[in-house]
Amino acid sequence: MAHILVPLAEGFEELEAITVIDLLRRAGFDVVSVGLDAKPVRASRQTLVIPDQTIDAVMDQDFDLIALPGGLPGADNLRDNPRLQTLIKRQNDAGKMIAAICAAPKALANAGVLDGRQITCYPGTLDEMDTTQIEVTDEAVKIDGNVVTSRGPGTAMDFALSLIELLADRTLRDEVEAGLAR
Repeated sequence: MAHILVPLAEGFEELEAITVIDLLRRAGFDVVSVGLDAKPVRASRQTLVIPDQTIDAVMDQDFDLIALPGGLPGADNLRDNPRLQTLIKRQNDAGKMIAAICAAPKALANAGVLDGRQITCYPGTLDEMDTTQIEVTDEAVKIDGNVVTSRGPGTAMDFALSLIELLADRTLRDEVEAGLAR
């Protein structure tokens, strides 16, 4: 069973985080949501969420996937958190999957894992960063090696289903998707 980390930072986008957590758990994966500290996390639309653990509690764990929700200022808080940056770099160095949606690719860019890659993100997300080594597309979901990116709240379902397919197979993706239509 895949072991997945979903970090939640103040100002995260509810739809992106909850959709990813929900669908990955429906697929039977072990999903751990973490806060950057020990407090409940207030999302961008003021929803208060209690993470499963703190980031400090998982620093020594290995994950099959780290999936970052976007939203502002959530993505900035992910980008600026040194512990998360360490986890992202370690994940990439191990060749394991990293995913980011909406504005969260800025946290991956800050960690230096997007150079030479094709990605997608919410329009304008990377405008203030040096992206000369990154090719930004307008696709809903973009997979480039071990990095998966997506555009925003409207693509959260496709993003999560793509992650299921990558972690398991098309059959499990189809089963989870079919369960959503009932």
